[in-house]
Amino acid sequence: MVGTNETDQRPARARRRPAELTVLTGAKVVSNSALRWVGPFLPTLERAFSTTTGTLTGIMGVCELGGLTTVATGPILDRGHERRVFALGMAAVSVSSLIALAGTVPAFAVSFVVLIIGVSNLTVAGHAWIGRRVPFLARGRAIGTFETSWAIALLVGAPVLAVLIGWFGWRGPYITLAVLAAVACAVVVAAIAPPDRPSGRPAVDPESARGRLPRTAWAPLIGTATTAAAGISTFVLSGAWLDDAYGLSTGGLGLVAAAFGLVELVSSTSVAMRGDRIGARRSAMCGLVVLATGAAIMLSAGGSRAVAITGLLVFLTGFEFSFVSALTLVTEAAPDARGRAIGISSAMGTITRATSIVAAGQLYETFGMTGTLSMAVGCAAVAFGAFGVTHTPTAPADR
Repeated sequence: MVGTNETDQRPARARRRPAELTVLTGAKVVSNSALRWVGPFLPTLERAFSTTTGTLTGIMGVCELGGLTTVATGPILDRGHERRVFALGMAAVSVSSLIALAGTVPAFAVSFVVLIIGVSNLTVAGHAWIGRRVPFLARGRAIGTFETSWAIALLVGAPVLAVLIGWFGWRGPYITLAVLAAVACAVVVAAIAPPDRPSGRPAVDPESARGRLPRTAWAPLIGTATTAAAGISTFVLSGAWLDDAYGLSTGGLGLVAAAFGLVELVSSTSVAMRGDRIGARRSAMCGLVVLATGAAIMLSAGGSRAVAITGLLVFLTGFEFSFVSALTLVTEAAPDARGRAIGISSAMGTITRATSIVAAGQLYETFGMTGTLSMAVGCAAVAFGAFGVTHTPTAPADR
């Protein structure tokens, strides 16, 4: 009788899975909106908090270290608690927005570290959920779908938040995001089926069995971390650059941010539709080439606003395509210790992002966008080399 019940329940779980992925993706749109709106609207927050670009980017860089908590989260995910970690992360996103309403620089700092902790942990929980349930050769589609949330957060969120800033001032986005994150948390808890019990099968890899990642796991982890550094270092200063060099208004920044979201959505969707066919490793490397091309266009923009924006669009297209493809590689870097690998990868990305954000702000104030882009291209070169030596034996397209 028990065997019959399990057989009957398995198709039901399979039918629920696309709906569950949709719920997770929708919730992540909210969390990513809370994270991503700060960069394009940095000039608005500078005025609100009476501070400078260097100060805010410095705070953001230090707060990125909150993502190191995913190292501790990894083993929890390996025990099958993806939904619990995801829901707690959404709750943290809501709390972070409430803290920021105090309107001071210290409050912004506390708010941002809570936000980073929440977003980092719900992200690794989502990746672990996908990694445990979707075969690697079809995983690019699931990861690409989940990561469309990153693009939708700008495509839909940025124009809406720009309107809220115009109507209610800088507090408008924080209040809205606090409410939406709380609602998303409740929906995830109600709609996502309890996680499957861990299979309990022993680790095949002896290093994983001893609690260590296999040596082959480190190349994709390094590549993903440095790709993240390349992208975030440029994105976080995009609003300040367009405002300082080209005089773009708050409304203009909102439209440009929406355009960023559109090209990123195209990239994420392309990974979902074609990444499994091309191969995750090749996709990650091709995206980095596009990223470098975008950086070159930005450096040649001169006084042309159109060329500058075009370069940014190309840069972000390449970054998104590469990064989402890299996430697929990470989910299979250590199949016998998937949660630990994803958690460590996130922590490594935290360190490189934090360092690059702080450095990017200082380089921008000293050398302008040329200094920031030089660092971004250097990070991309390291990532390209790491992906070049990444081994994906289960992906024929990558051989």
